[in-house]
Amino acid sequence: MITIDNAVTSGTFSLDGGTWDVDNNVWIVGDDNECIIIDAPHDIQPILTAISGRTVKAILLTHAHDDHIGAALELQKSTGAPIHLHSEDRMLWDRVYPDHAPDGDVADGDTFDVAGVQLTALHTPGHSPGSVSYHLPSEKAVFTGDTLFNGGPGATGRSYSDFPTIINSIRDRLFVLPGETVVRTGHGDSTTIGAESPHLEEWIRQGA
Repeated sequence: MITIDNAVTSGTFSLDGGTWDVDNNVWIVGDDNECIIIDAPHDIQPILTAISGRTVKAILLTHAHDDHIGAALELQKSTGAPIHLHSEDRMLWDRVYPDHAPDGDVADGDTFDVAGVQLTALHTPGHSPGSVSYHLPSEKAVFTGDTLFNGGPGATGRSYSDFPTIINSIRDRLFVLPGETVVRTGHGDSTTIGAESPHLEEWIRQGA
């Protein structure tokens, strides 16, 4: 049976000279034997507890802000799993890990198999150029990182982000998914596509 487990880690996010305290979601998709981890923030211990000894097939990063990748290499050493990141976020990755490259580049439409189900990468730029959401249709779920939250789009006021781009990503890549699709976010509570899609024009009027 497929499960979607959640771990929350706490730490900081730093960019453009500022630092903020944040709690991050980590999502683990799999069964009793194997799993895929989505994002690797701050501290590996809560993640290892959620993995519970399973084989980790991949570490998929939604984007490369330091709060989402801070534990990536340590987690890789503990699990042996390859790290996958969209190439357009390499400049952010390199700020944290200048001497280590990700193991694989994620491109739009790439698929990742685990425990008999398949995750599909959706390139959803805006919060960062290489932001990726991972769609798991069999479980009616999408993992959006910081692209779409419960209550609106991710922040676009910092370097490498763009409000019109994130709106396009949400409208054209996420809001075309079935309304019952559960949005598993990078921070905070989950929501659904159906709950968020009626607010798109309101977000556009409010702006970044």
